[in-house]
Amino acid sequence: MRFLLAGLLLLSACAARPSAAKPNPYITSPAWILAHQGGEDLWPSNTLLAFDNAAKLGIQMLDTDMHATQDGALVLSHDETVDRLTDGHGKIRELSLAQLKSFDAGYRFTADGGQTYPFRGQGLSIPTLDEALSAHPELPWTIEIKQDTPSIAAPFCAALRQHGVTGKVMVASFSDKAMQDFRAECPEVATSMTESELRPLVLLSKIGLANLAGAPGQAAQVPVRSGGLEVVTPSFVRQMHGRGVAVHVWTINDPAEMRRLLSMGVDGIDTDRPDLLRAVLAETKVP
Repeated sequence: MRFLLAGLLLLSACAARPSAAKPNPYITSPAWILAHQGGEDLWPSNTLLAFDNAAKLGIQMLDTDMHATQDGALVLSHDETVDRLTDGHGKIRELSLAQLKSFDAGYRFTADGGQTYPFRGQGLSIPTLDEALSAHPELPWTIEIKQDTPSIAAPFCAALRQHGVTGKVMVASFSDKAMQDFRAECPEVATSMTESELRPLVLLSKIGLANLAGAPGQAAQVPVRSGGLEVVTPSFVRQMHGRGVAVHVWTINDPAEMRRLLSMGVDGIDTDRPDLLRAVLAETKVP
């Protein structure tokens, strides 16, 4: 272990100093409110209604998830199937856009354990990417690519360029392939980092050497903990900021945890309860 640490310290000392980093607009204070799926605990997930209501709350970023239908339409849904959130059944990639649009996207939502379903029959549907971007071009978005085969990088990039929002979207994915395809297709759009890209940054941050790992994205969008390891610490936040990388933490719905993270200087908190985070930010003095 002594020799390993000595080697790492030597590498750190010899590492080329990075050139002046381009300012990162996602490094912010106070932290941004990221409305997870538009605020999943408040309104039906990933619907235009959720995005509209989150925007009215004054959030700073909408967070959503994207799949492609059988006929190639890009649509916003967290799950690969429609079963949990609508009255329909099946995998999105095996259904046409017309079939998806026939399902009630408010059918399953309940805020009282199933006693009431206030959004059933209200005309809510799974939105297309075009519909969502047209509804809220003024807001930044995090859009997570949920599938890697077949690649949807080309139509996704084309849509962002067509809507003129390439400077307002951060693309995320757990898939290395999906992220590599997108970065190659759309290099002007900001991305977060995949799990495999984040792992060395997190591990090296424990010994103050996160500068030794590559940081190919503009944000580290991370959970508080993973596999028993504390990911988000004051040291991790400082080291990411030193690399010009923003820190967004998901998915936080507890006010006490929100306050703790804000005290570390994170740049954004992804939450199903943007109303709670808005109240916490109003009462909390951030660094």
